[in-house]
Amino acid sequence: MHQWSKTVALLLMAWFGGQLQAFSQTESSAQPEQVFRVRVDMVVLDAQVLNKKTGRPVGAMRREDFQLYENGVRQQITSFSQDELPLSLVFLFDLTDSVRPVLQPLAEGALRALQHLKAEDEVAVMVYAAKAEMLQDFTTDRQLIVSAIQKASRMESREAAFFNQGMFQAALQLERATNPTSRRVIVWFTDNIPNIPSEEIRSHYAKSLPAKSLHTEKDALREIFKSGVTVCTMLERSDISESEFMANMHNPIMMLERKQYPPGDVYKYSQETGGMVFEPIGPKQTAQRLSEMIDQIRNRYTLGYHSSNSNPDGQFYQLKLKVTPETEQREGKLIVRTRLGFYR
Repeated sequence: MHQWSKTVALLLMAWFGGQLQAFSQTESSAQPEQVFRVRVDMVVLDAQVLNKKTGRPVGAMRREDFQLYENGVRQQITSFSQDELPLSLVFLFDLTDSVRPVLQPLAEGALRALQHLKAEDEVAVMVYAAKAEMLQDFTTDRQLIVSAIQKASRMESREAAFFNQGMFQAALQLERATNPTSRRVIVWFTDNIPNIPSEEIRSHYAKSLPAKSLHTEKDALREIFKSGVTVCTMLERSDISESEFMANMHNPIMMLERKQYPPGDVYKYSQETGGMVFEPIGPKQTAQRLSEMIDQIRNRYTLGYHSSNSNPDGQFYQLKLKVTPETEQREGKLIVRTRLGFYR
């Protein structure tokens, strides 16, 4: 069952339990015990609406401005809000040498950027190369978060960087968020220059990884869709990144291996989860850009609906969210970003 379905079901079960207890205490001639069966298919998703011409977020949208479809079937939006849910963020840092020049300026401005969070927002800090490592579990203590970011900026790794492995582990971590109703986001810091896990590399690292295998792009996306996670990327490239990028683009062997073993790509992860990619503008502006990203994450719209689909659990449900023609007449051409679907 989808994480939001579980949350709503638990709340309703608790309510019914309280009602039954109160009834038994006030009625001396109790009837035989009744069993209440409740099937709750509440799905919650978040969305960002951008003006197509300016690329800026559009505020003051209303529930009736949206049309939502699940597997092609129109759904009734029953809940709608903006900036109400707390945030659970995983800051995920790429530890390759090409990214390290960017991390130090971010560490220096991290506390200032974190002021854009609310008191109830929680953050975990992870790093990854061949495998992911937790530096700080979910906390609302800003100083602990800053200390973890500073530690990440000093870390070095000679291992290859496997994007899909980092994404899988970060999504898994978000299932452990302390607030069951929070909006869950991976904030990914990388240069988008992954190592391609060829068969030789996969065999080598399988000996050292706990799972005895490297997770694929398909594995990572499945876990992300199960967790209801949005991926937002701070893309920064150093001089080392640029040289590696050009080398990969003109290497036919690398191109073939990339097709055979998709190493992961920030644009694909962001697009399929309804997230965003902040393009590079220079390491010194990284903390400022992080502040802007947090603001945009917070101001996304939250929509909820009760699924009309009765297919068994474990199926993938496709989502399509768009604005009405009347809304575009009022606001101009719009871009709607949300995740492509979920597993119930």
